[in-house]
Amino acid sequence: MGWFTSFIDSSLGKKLIMAVTGLFLYIYLIIHLIANLLLLRSTGDAFEAYADFMAASLNIPVRIIEIVLFIAFIYHIINGIRLWFINKAARGIEYKTKDPSANSTFYSRFMIQSGIVVLIFLVIHLFDFFIPSRFGSPSTSMYESAVAKFQNTGWSIMYIVAMVLLAIHLVHAFQSGFQTLGLRHNKYTPFIKGFGVVFSILICLGFAIIPLFFILGGK
Repeated sequence: MGWFTSFIDSSLGKKLIMAVTGLFLYIYLIIHLIANLLLLRSTGDAFEAYADFMAASLNIPVRIIEIVLFIAFIYHIINGIRLWFINKAARGIEYKTKDPSANSTFYSRFMIQSGIVVLIFLVIHLFDFFIPSRFGSPSTSMYESAVAKFQNTGWSIMYIVAMVLLAIHLVHAFQSGFQTLGLRHNKYTPFIKGFGVVFSILICLGFAIIPLFFILGGK
C-alpha cells in the first residue's frame, strides 16, 4: 500500500482526489436541491416525507451515504487547502510581479476564499437543521423549521450570498475536475467549460430561489 499512499500524497494524487470527491459532491448537490425544492409546495407533506425517510434510524443505505459524504467533504477540504498552499509556494515571487488576471481565471483566484465561506455556511447549516433533527428533540417539524428560517430576511440573505460564492467555487471546480480526469485541451474543452458555468449557476440559482420565495411572501 506504500505506492498508493505515495500517489495520493503526490500533487497529481491530491488533484485526482479533489476531482473525484468534487464530482461526487456535485451529485449530492443535485439530490439535495431536488429535495429542498419540495419546500415550495404549500402543504409541506412531500418535504416531511423526505425528511422522515432520511432521518429513519434503520435506513442503513442513507447512513452509509452520509458517512461517505462526510469523508468526501473532509478529504476535499483538506486537499483543497494543501493544494492551495502548494500552488501558492510554486507561483512564488514571479506571480506577484505579474498581472494575476493574465495567469488565472476570475473563478480560480477566489477558490480558497469562496471555499472557506461556503464551509462556514455549511457548518451553520448543519447546526441549524441536520444536528437538531438527527440528534435533538425538535419541537417543530423539519418543514416548519425550514420555512421559519427562510422567512428570516437576514438569514435568507446570508443563504443567497453563500449560494453566489458556491457558484463561483463550482464553476472552476467543474472545469478543473474534468481537466484532472484527462479532458484538457481537446475538442470538448469549450463545451465542458460552458456547460460547467451554466450547470453551476443553475444549481445555485435553484437553491437561491427558495429563500427568495419565502422572503417575498410565498407560502
